[in-house]
Amino acid sequence: MSARELEDLRREVVACRRCPRLVAWRERVARERTARFADQTYWGRPVPGFGDPGARILVVGLAPAAHGGNRTGRIFTGDRSGDFLFAALYRAGLASQALSISRDDGLTLRNAYLTAVNRCCPPKNRPTPAERDACLPFLERELLALRRVRAIVALGAYAWDGALRALGALGHPARPRPGFGHLAEVEVGPYALVGCFHPSQQNTFTGKLTPQMLDAVLERAKELAELSPGRRGRLRPGLDPRGGGRARSGAGPAGG
Repeated sequence: MSARELEDLRREVVACRRCPRLVAWRERVARERTARFADQTYWGRPVPGFGDPGARILVVGLAPAAHGGNRTGRIFTGDRSGDFLFAALYRAGLASQALSISRDDGLTLRNAYLTAVNRCCPPKNRPTPAERDACLPFLERELLALRRVRAIVALGAYAWDGALRALGALGHPARPRPGFGHLAEVEVGPYALVGCFHPSQQNTFTGKLTPQMLDAVLERAKELAELSPGRRGRLRPGLDPRGGGRARSGAGPAGG
């Protein structure tokens, strides 16, 4: 694990201006703001990953929310999706508190690291394929720096696809390509990839994703990462260090 590598990467992410459409959108949102946050100064830049440099579990989302991470400067912070996620991380013993409000709220993660496929908030939550590909090298470098990670939780089909692309670029292609599903599970190189419906309001308000369902995903990720409360775990010997992927039980319908 390398905190220095992650800090160097954080600086690069924050300074990135590769995608003109996303730069224009994130800065416009930061200027215009929304009424409930009109008195706040928005971050308005790409949002880096956040968490424990010695993490065993990597949680991957789609992109920062326009009035969440793009406002606060921390991934999954300041929006309803983040509230839902951090409450679950706290219940799982992976977060020091159940609410993530701002970058200086004292929150820390244990054995977990949060990131996203795209680092800028996209219009209508829809990055283009070119914007995805421009951002994927950041995820690849995070995986290289987070040397203890063994379980990856993909929040939604977009994150599942992005994680598989990043792993493939690192020499761990999954063939045949596994489909996304809630609690779908596949071994890819030294990693176990687990699917979870995204904690969007659309999913949580309709009951497509419940707290119990998210708890089950995090508990499974802890098992795969060989974590127990209060101590770091060891790599499960059954994970294949070579490329390729093998689907495991628990796959659900695609979506998220």
